[in-house]
Amino acid sequence: TPLPSTPGARGAPSIGDWPKMSRTEVRAPNRVPQILVQNRQRLVRIPLPELQQFAVRALLLTLAEPARKEARLTNLREVFVLVISDRRMAKLHRDFFHVSGPTDVITFQHGELFISAETPRRQAREFRTTLRQELQLYLVHGLLHLQGFDDTIAKAARRMEATQTRILAALS
Repeated sequence: TPLPSTPGARGAPSIGDWPKMSRTEVRAPNRVPQILVQNRQRLVRIPLPELQQFAVRALLLTLAEPARKEARLTNLREVFVLVISDRRMAKLHRDFFHVSGPTDVITFQHGELFISAETPRRQAREFRTTLRQELQLYLVHGLLHLQGFDDTIAKAARRMEATQTRILAALS
């Protein structure tokens, strides 16, 4: 299933639209955006501290990849990873892509990744992986979109998948 991305989406939800919540903040070296992972749902238990640590490491490896197009993670000051319910994901999917139903991850080029909590739980059962592995996959996939990778054209999708696989292997 292709994972949507919205380069330059206008009217995309801002982190300020979501209620404030305590979070783990990690500041990486110069020219590297801060990455924050937040859980905004209650249906699935998310290993938040572990996912936050993974996000920092994944960000650094993604930054080592050549940026595609104009998109560059280094142009962002912050990246927000928000784990949300399928209900909220379906609303974003409908509002910004005009597609009914939830999806696994939606990336907004101004630095927000929305990851469904329920979809990776289902996918983990289907593909005999773990919730943690699925969440990590979606996180890396979204970061690659922020680095300008595209999965809408077959050749670019193969390159993105190979890069994603290499990053996940390096982090395991």
